Amino acid sequence: MSGAGKRDDTHLRPVKTFLTLLIGVFLLATLGVLLAGVAGLVRGGGNPQRSNALMRWRVILQAIALLLLALLMSLLRS
Repeated sequence: MSGAGKRDDTHLRPVKTFLTLLIGVFLLATLGVLLAGVAGLVRGGGNPQRSNALMRWRVILQAIALLLLALLMSLLRS
């Protein structure tokens, strides 16, 4: 039996691990899209539609990573 005031969170451990890995994947994806956009800028004369699409994807991936991070932080606090 666990002591009074102590919570058994063994069922949350796999969720926390999965969220951590998922955050890493989205951060790496964000970095990849960012580097692809920077490479296009360095080459110059790139396609503006491609640059806009990459910027959109970067913002979306970054937002997902931040939402997952907020979820993980709320789980760690509980």
